[in-house]
Amino acid sequence: MTDARVTPVVIGIAGGSGSGKTTVVRRLTASLGDAHVSVLEHDRYYRDRSDLRLEERAALNYDHPDSLETDLLVEHVRALRARQAVEAPQYDFARHNRLEASDVIAPRAAIIVEGILIFADKALRELMDVKVFVDADDDTRFIRRLQRDIAERGRTVQSVIDQYLGTVKPMHLEFVEPSKRYADIIVPQGGHNDVAIEMLLTLARGLVARG
Repeated sequence: MTDARVTPVVIGIAGGSGSGKTTVVRRLTASLGDAHVSVLEHDRYYRDRSDLRLEERAALNYDHPDSLETDLLVEHVRALRARQAVEAPQYDFARHNRLEASDVIAPRAAIIVEGILIFADKALRELMDVKVFVDADDDTRFIRRLQRDIAERGRTVQSVIDQYLGTVKPMHLEFVEPSKRYADIIVPQGGHNDVAIEMLLTLARGLVARG
């Protein structure tokens, strides 16, 4: 499982905002073991827009593929597959800006790539051994996003609603939902489908064990 000669297994976890992706990632990490898993979240890679004022940054469309530096994520996944550590960017969601600091991500037996738009990029998809789409109904996803953005990102109720109606929902319909066709596995009911998740965990353990 830790043989440096073995190419890591890359598992993509996609799905709409609030679908339960983080829950699935946590279940996978716990099942495989922290020492054997590297996680790269796509939303670390929002472009640096420090050239704009806070109010201008807040008005940007963060749910369009162009808002993310996906080329850098592709570069990092390739490096991890080659057993090279990477410096993943950090992002401040309250101020809508990339930080100067970065996190060193070490190569491990399994690389989990997570994000709403990871299946929308062909180069990124082609690096994945398993592509999982976490599905949930729109109401559930909106409520989860509302709770998260208020509790963790310092947003107001109205700002979350405005962003959801203005960009999140339209971009979900244009980019996220269509990307589901690329998935190898679809997990209905978000992160609470124990049967589907257990099947995924069994598959992931087998892939990592085979190396």
